[in-house]
Amino acid sequence: MNPSSPGPLRRRGPRPLVLHLMLAALRRTALPAALLSLSSPPSSSGSTPSNAASPPWKALLDAILRPDDPRLADLASRLQRSGHDPTDLALAAFRALAEDDRALIAGIAAYRRHPWQRRLADPPVLWTEGNSRLLDYGATAPSPPSGATILVVPSLVNRAHVLDLMEGGSMLRWLAARGLRPLLLDWGWPGETERGFTLTDYIAGRLERALVAASSLAEGPVALVGYCMGGLLALAAAQRRPDLVRALALLATPWDFHAGDPDRARFVAALVPLFEPALALHDALPVDLLQTLFALLDPFGVAAKYRAFARLDPTSPRARLFVALEDWLNDGVPLAAPVARECLTGWYGRNDPARGAWRIAGLAVDPRAIAAPGFVAIPARDRIVPPESARPLAALLPRATVHEPAAGHIGMAAGSGAETALWRPLAEWLATV
Repeated sequence: MNPSSPGPLRRRGPRPLVLHLMLAALRRTALPAALLSLSSPPSSSGSTPSNAASPPWKALLDAILRPDDPRLADLASRLQRSGHDPTDLALAAFRALAEDDRALIAGIAAYRRHPWQRRLADPPVLWTEGNSRLLDYGATAPSPPSGATILVVPSLVNRAHVLDLMEGGSMLRWLAARGLRPLLLDWGWPGETERGFTLTDYIAGRLERALVAASSLAEGPVALVGYCMGGLLALAAAQRRPDLVRALALLATPWDFHAGDPDRARFVAALVPLFEPALALHDALPVDLLQTLFALLDPFGVAAKYRAFARLDPTSPRARLFVALEDWLNDGVPLAAPVARECLTGWYGRNDPARGAWRIAGLAVDPRAIAAPGFVAIPARDRIVPPESARPLAALLPRATVHEPAAGHIGMAAGSGAETALWRPLAEWLATV
């Protein structure tokens, strides 16, 4: 191969690619159109247009005019001042956004051709059931573990290795190197059996049996650590089996799904009827539909980070971390159809957890019933689980230690500053329980 030619394509993200390209096209056309609307003639009532965007455009403009983009921020500022021709502003906006689209394509191409690959080998498997495995990260340490055994519960919709992301960037190996014995519950790809699971099947069934296996290995109760959706599963399991749980840590875990923006949560729930054909066909919510739901939380955020990636030195640690995280994000896991309906309709639609109406095997999940000491990590810059969604959970746990790092949802657990943001505070807390 000619060394000056592009490398081969290695990956297919960001997923779903068509959605992100369509959002970029919408952004490129909607902002100039909104600016041109300012030059429309007076209405039949004799009123003249104001020097601000009309209400139908406001929500879209708020998302497009990101505060981290100085060019578009300048356009937004000029909108508020008189004497500017809306046509000139629209042309300037179109040129700026066309440059953005070129940077987006360059960032996607650079990501797809980046040579980095994850090469960490899995630790020993201690227990299996169906496609789920219990992995012993204590075996990765240079000496036998001397501290607490920890059962780590990730989300059902992403690969478990976000907590074992890359060399030098693995929370589980870092904890193991400090004498703890982390056990990771890797849910695996849902097979025919798992695609019929409800949340009760996952929590009162598979998770509870994994907890029994972990406690048997530890010869006593273990510390239970749940990340994101896994925190809700861990909470319910800890309430059901307090005899097996010595401490409970909840990392970026939602509770009040209507906090901050209840309309957005209800909108997500309202999409369930549209998803029913896919749920019926696959007995699961496919990965690309899950990624679409995540994109709705920040429609233009994915494009912004790929434009930023295009400016990075591809050999830098920051570029390698970006690729590692994006590989993980784009390698999602389908969600069993019954669980998808429970979560979207019950959690997002009715807000069952915060209402005290979420039940597992008939038992209402109640954080106030947890007697074990708790650790609640609430990242301040979390867009997936906003802090106002997680704080009510911390307030309900009787013995909670609250930790609010200046980090995002994923960055707290696997970013370049994760050791300071989460790993070290969590290890220090675990040493006290």
